Amino acid sequence: MIVYHGSIVTVVKPDVNHSYRPLDFGKGFYVTSVRKQAMQWARRKAAFLDNGKAIMNIYEMAKKTDGLKVKTFDPDLMEWIDFVCECRDGKTGYKEYDLIIGKVADDRVFRVVDMYHSGIWDKERALKEIKVYPTYDQIAFITQKAIDRLLKFKSFQEV
Repeated sequence: MIVYHGSIVTVVKPDVNHSYRPLDFGKGFYVTSVRKQAMQWARRKAAFLDNGKAIMNIYEMAKKTDGLKVKTFDPDLMEWIDFVCECRDGKTGYKEYDLIIGKVADDRVFRVVDMYHSGIWDKERALKEIKVYPTYDQIAFITQKAIDRLLKFKSFQEV
């Protein structure tokens, strides 16, 4: 399977050490199977860092995950929202996995997670508010072992 990583640099040898903050699934190296999504991430990062280059890195991802602990989420997002809240709170339960696969929510997720996390909204209300892109995904490589076993750099493209 081909996967993509949006960045401002070419990442031939991905690693988990350059993850500077916990995202939806904790600290890790994030890719997506959606080319358009990776291009958007690269452009957003380049604009945020005031860097003129937006780079989309392209990898081949092996399908066999034998021996790796993989977490995937059900489409109903019941478990997903709690997991995202915990990761964004700095909790480290995500570290029990090598690879985490799930959906990407739109930019409103920050507000929704805050409303749910603070107890203003219950889980049912929060899940109604979250608008998930049905074709967008994110794959978080939490361990270097998962990266080394599953990802092979193919090429990059300035976008």
